Amino acid sequence: MEDDSEPEQSSWAYLPDVCLRHVFHWLDDRDRSRAALVCKKWSCAMHSGSLWRCRTITFYGQPSRARTLEFQSALWYTKKFGKYLKHLEIKLSNPYNTSFIKKFQVIMRGLLSHLGKCNSHLVSLSIKYLELDCLIWKNVVRAQFIKNLAAFLKRMSNQLDYINLKGARITLEEGCELLNSLSSLTNRSFISEINIEDFFSLHLSVYSSALFHQTMSKFHRLTILTFNYNCISDELLDILRERSSHSLCTLNIKCHIHDPHGQVVSGMSWANLAKRAPKLNVNFFFERVMKHDHLARILLEEIPVRSISLRSCYFSDPDWTMRPTLTNLLPAYWHGLQKLTLELNNDHELLDNELLQLILSCKRLLFLKVWAFLSVSFMERLLQNRAERKCILTTIKVRIYTAQDDSTEEERLLADIYRKFKYLIDSELNYFVITYPMV
Repeated sequence: MEDDSEPEQSSWAYLPDVCLRHVFHWLDDRDRSRAALVCKKWSCAMHSGSLWRCRTITFYGQPSRARTLEFQSALWYTKKFGKYLKHLEIKLSNPYNTSFIKKFQVIMRGLLSHLGKCNSHLVSLSIKYLELDCLIWKNVVRAQFIKNLAAFLKRMSNQLDYINLKGARITLEEGCELLNSLSSLTNRSFISEINIEDFFSLHLSVYSSALFHQTMSKFHRLTILTFNYNCISDELLDILRERSSHSLCTLNIKCHIHDPHGQVVSGMSWANLAKRAPKLNVNFFFERVMKHDHLARILLEEIPVRSISLRSCYFSDPDWTMRPTLTNLLPAYWHGLQKLTLELNNDHELLDNELLQLILSCKRLLFLKVWAFLSVSFMERLLQNRAERKCILTTIKVRIYTAQDDSTEEERLLADIYRKFKYLIDSELNYFVITYPMV
């Protein structure tokens, strides 16, 4: 006798749509497309707009077959579901010749043109490390790319809330053209977050440019601005105070040895901005700018500093000493400093006492990362003070440089210190300490 009853369905058939979309969210493009062939319900889930709000497209300079398929898939789905897109990230991986850059420019022209016509939801765009000053960017290709990107930014200017063009390395005029595109429709922009770190070419004194000041005056609702110190001037601080003080929360400022940083900025300008923007926190990132007189010109006590990173990498310079910075400059931020990073080749001076005193004086310091020549006993003293609640550190990451090939004894001492304070480290700290031979 034949059984006319319906075949028993899998429990997957009864999975609510919201749960099904959540499962699809974790699948890559290939698995999503395969899953969409199972049934109509799964095919509908595949076409749900919530799955296509974020996209990353990586252009590989020397792609394998798998990476080529990955790129083609990402590009195809971006175009197919572009109307749902809210967050787009473009990456260049090892661009190596002019033909690759030409291909990138042509593909981006088509992609931006398509999204400009179909998308009304895009709120964030990230295209980092374009390095447009490299020789592989021929003048015609470079000019066409900037023209296409400017046109896209103009079309999206009313909806974009975040733009990241870190590492573009373009001229002052080209940079201001792109930034002006964000305000070209109404002559003002309400974008809230901009990252233009390393946006301009090296060695440019952006701080003296009236064109840059005019461009920045069009932004009226900045909350986070990431840029280089060679953009800072009294005029820029006044513009931020007048246009964005009601919203401004964070300034991330990078100062690199190859960027001009000799301009004189008034402490009063910083004080006026801080007064009008009470939520403002400033984060400084110094790359090989280590001399005390250079830092003293920049680190004014009126600045509401939240974090400082000083990196000399592995360079050692007999002309600079770190002690005055630790004892005279950084203690001025004892009331607000929360994060301190020091990566120093200080083999010519001992800093244990000065560094410990600075840490104890900074009442809100939570994060400490130090790569430097230190004695192992520094860690025991630091942990003892932490155990006695004389500081409130929650993260301690230390790489103790040593000039010896064999650091067995130092490692043994560190192990003893860990055992002594194990109860504290395991329960309250994000802790990582090692020795590192610098021979």
